[in-house]
Amino acid sequence: YLPQEPSIFRRLTVRDNLLAVLEAVPELDRDARQQRVDEMLEKFGITHKASDYGYSLSGGERRRVEIARAISLQPSFMLLDEPFAGIDPISIIDIQKLIQDLKDMQIGVLITDHNVRETLGICDRAYILTQGKVLTEGSAEHILAHDEVRSVYLGTGFRL
Repeated sequence: YLPQEPSIFRRLTVRDNLLAVLEAVPELDRDARQQRVDEMLEKFGITHKASDYGYSLSGGERRRVEIARAISLQPSFMLLDEPFAGIDPISIIDIQKLIQDLKDMQIGVLITDHNVRETLGICDRAYILTQGKVLTEGSAEHILAHDEVRSVYLGTGFRL
């Protein structure tokens, strides 16, 4: 689970943020934890940030650490709550690529987000909810072509 609000340990380094969650995996010894951390640092392009403290990271860097921390536990499914909230446009592209990488790793991903443009561009299937009910579901193309979605949520001039 990746919450909308920052979940990074602000007073720990990036390396220690990753190690902290791996402490809960009893079958990993110290060397295996260190190896997994090194793999995550490399995979998520944050090796150069390993000694930086959580409070010093940008929004996009923080998101990468949070995703790396979650992935280090080798989940089969992830829930991402507003993964594009509070990050700059370049980091949005990075996070979209990371989400695609999760899909490529056969990790199921459920995203809840109000940033329709960023989310529809990477999802296989979308659900539009209004007043607690599913208004429609389907591909991005289906969602964009749905007249009621345009009138209630997107607006008539919305484009991907």
